[in-house]
Amino acid sequence: MKYDYDPIPLDYPAAPDSGEMLARAHAYVDLISRRRSVRHFSEKSVPREVIEACLQAAGSAPSGANHQPWHFACVSDPDIKRKIRIAAEEEERAFYGGRAGDQWLDDLHGLGTDAQKPFIETAPWLIAIFAERYGFDDSGEKQKN
Repeated sequence: MKYDYDPIPLDYPAAPDSGEMLARAHAYVDLISRRRSVRHFSEKSVPREVIEACLQAAGSAPSGANHQPWHFACVSDPDIKRKIRIAAEEEERAFYGGRAGDQWLDDLHGLGTDAQKPFIETAPWLIAIFAERYGFDDSGEKQKN
């Protein structure tokens, strides 16, 4: 196949034998099956280097045309976390106050969620993820991501 660019060769070890593939697949299923949506957060300190490594992994997620249309903001400053909590709780009060609709609120009822978000201040880090709906090409023209 002819390319208009020079593809970067993938330097990756050869595929393992079928037994090893199966073992890896089962290990991955086991790991993924333990994933949960957590609504309780530890106040235990997390080193910045750990946050950076997690973001490095998250930032490598596949994206269309490799645009990677996202931006992460990590917050550990207590004053900023407080401001975020105030804004988030204002939005949540509107949500729980009727914006969500009865069906959605019924679905959430058994989870024990409400507009109060104290964990925003007590969690050691907040990671806000921003979608970048558009970017700019080399000539400065706006382009959709």
